[in-house]
Amino acid sequence: MIERRALLLGLAATPLAGPRALAAVRAPLVLAAASLQESMTAAAAAWAAKGRARPVCSFAASSALARQIAAGAAADLFVSADEPWMDDIEKRGLIVPGTRAAFLGNSLVVVRPRGARGNAGAGVPLAKLLGGGPLALADPDAVPAGRYARASLQKLGAWDAVASKVVRGESVRAALAFVERGAAPFGIVYATDARASARVEVVRVLPDASHPPIRYPLARLKAAASPDAEPFRRFLLSGEGRAIFRRFGFVPL
Repeated sequence: MIERRALLLGLAATPLAGPRALAAVRAPLVLAAASLQESMTAAAAAWAAKGRARPVCSFAASSALARQIAAGAAADLFVSADEPWMDDIEKRGLIVPGTRAAFLGNSLVVVRPRGARGNAGAGVPLAKLLGGGPLALADPDAVPAGRYARASLQKLGAWDAVASKVVRGESVRAALAFVERGAAPFGIVYATDARASARVEVVRVLPDASHPPIRYPLARLKAAASPDAEPFRRFLLSGEGRAIFRRFGFVPL
């Protein structure tokens, strides 16, 4: 009778073990480029739906995140919006060898406030379209989206017309916000950013050949402390993980 009671008490306690064990697992901290806000949040939710600790995501410009990592930020994964900032972190010896992977691709578009008037068709030269300013860009001296945009405008012969009229955002989402609020009549952002906003419309797609390939590398950091850091990294790179980002307009590499 005593053994039976002990068995029943043990079975009754079993359901409580799951949440306690889950709470004891340190969730991965992911530092991700600002343009990944919706998609990475969805990926974290999908991971949590499997009964795992939900990853904590921090979004900002890749340049700002890379500087945080260099300063000793205790994070598990880093997703940059370009290769150079990941190169910088790798050269500092801050990523786990063999964990860096090509992850996602994107494209650049010119946006304006939805419903804005004026001819912005393909027949209007880009320099003329954007030359009236101000033009919202992520900081072209540091932030990947701004770097790509400047390279594209230089290649297309429009940079000289807009350089003095650029309004610099601390991230691509900050540049998008300038256009959403009407503070700038045009902006250049990623196609996925435009897709995420109901307040802007795309008026021009910039040719992929006009700028370096837009690539988002992913890597596990040496500071990683979560036991789920590597499993979550592999999930992001899996077919299931990549499908999530494809839904938000990214191109899995």
